[in-house]
Order: sequence, then C-alpha cells, then structure tokens
Amino acid sequence: MSILVTGGARSGKSSFAERWIMENADQAVYVATAQAFDQEMKERIALHQEQRDQGGFSWQTVEEPLRLAELLQSWQSEERAPAVLVDCLTLWLTNVILAVEGQENMELHIREAIHMLVEQIRQYPAPLALVTNEVGDGIVPEYALGRLFRDYAGILNQSAARVCTQVFLVTVGIPIELKSREYRL
Repeated sequence: MSILVTGGARSGKSSFAERWIMENADQAVYVATAQAFDQEMKERIALHQEQRDQGGFSWQTVEEPLRLAELLQSWQSEERAPAVLVDCLTLWLTNVILAVEGQENMELHIREAIHMLVEQIRQYPAPLALVTNEVGDGIVPEYALGRLFRDYAGILNQSAARVCTQVFLVTVGIPIELKSREYRL
C-alpha cells in the first residue's frame, strides 16, 4: 500500500505521513532527500532527526538525494521489504534537475528519472508514504529553470498519484483523502 501526501509548506504533510507509517508498520526507513548546503539546513535536518528519535518509533534514516528509484528497487529484492517514508519528492526532483542541468537531452533525463521512480512506487510491496509539495498553486516562476521545475513537479505528482493507493492533501494540519473522492467521467 502506498500513499502520496501533498500540501503547501508547513501544512503538516510530513507529520501526517509519519503518523500513517507508524499506524501501518512496527518500524520504518525514513528516506531524506534533502541536502544540507548551509548551516541552517544542517540544523533543520538535525532537529527533524532528533524529533523522530524522541517519538518512540524505530526509524532508520537513509539520506538519498538522487538514487531514490534504485534504493526502492534494492529493498524489493529483500525477503521482507521495509516500510518506507520518503520526504520529499519535490526535493528529490530538484536534485535530479540540478544534476542534469545543462546536459544534452536534459528533459529526457528528467522524464526517465520520474518514470523509473514511479515504476518502483507502483511495484513497492510494503507500506510506502511519499511526501511532496503542491507547487502549482503559486505564481509562474520568473526563470526558465523554475518553470521547468514547476512543470515537472506537476508531472511527478500526477504520475505518483496514479499509482498510489491513496492521495492526501494536507492543509492547516488536516489531511483530506482525495483519490476516493475523484470525479470520474
């Protein structure tokens, strides 16, 4: 069973994803996609790890900024795949875009990375919670790279939503399940 949890910044989506995993597993792997490029980010990451450690749940933290699909695939080959929380897909996408920025066929590399990840999400046999940001509600970014990110974040989120069992929108700390309410033509 996999879920996608989306919402704005500081909406409560990560807290909800953590609670969901704790309800569906005895222990889990917390895959952090953030990279600490400055002191403030290092402190933020350390605070999140400390809060998880104090919560009384058995988390194993794995930092993986780029090779998320490969990581999920490697766990599928284990006898019992672990429950996993990925926080977050939009940071992962940022890392992917920056890794291929300026390369020939840049957008092809981005699409392939998204496709590979979505395929691993679809196949994952254990509880899997994916946190992502809803970025399409804001203004149109001024720069081409920002617009590229916004567009591919939308593609990533829609693709992940299609293969996840449930999709939650979290706003002001309140999760609403969307997929069961989907209007079908």
